[in-house]
Amino acid sequence: MDTVPDSITPVRLGEVLLVTFPTDLTDELAVRTQRDLSAMVARGGIRGVVIDVSAMWVVDTFICRVLADTAAAVKLLAAETVVAGLRPAIAMTLVELGMTLSGLRTALNTEAALARLGAGARPSMEKP
Repeated sequence: MDTVPDSITPVRLGEVLLVTFPTDLTDELAVRTQRDLSAMVARGGIRGVVIDVSAMWVVDTFICRVLADTAAAVKLLAAETVVAGLRPAIAMTLVELGMTLSGLRTALNTEAALARLGAGARPSMEKP
């Protein structure tokens, strides 16, 4: 039996925070993570946040609102948010529910999200 984590620890990749939402994300954990991410961005040195939702099979309207509110708060703190890994069936369901999340940047996967923030792997110009 899987246990629900008490917290989600973002990974710092330079000036980008990467946070992966678990399959069984609770509303309480989503709100706590939103608060923690906002505080980390407010401390400075962060210009982007990637939220990976690829492990999630269900995203309800509350979680959608948390994602949109997180992106809005991060933007007010002078950073950008990209949501990565949204499944096609979830995207269609959200549209059917009227949750178009306009203004929320998305990417197919984490690598593409990092690239959108200019934080992806870059080829080295140095000679070996």
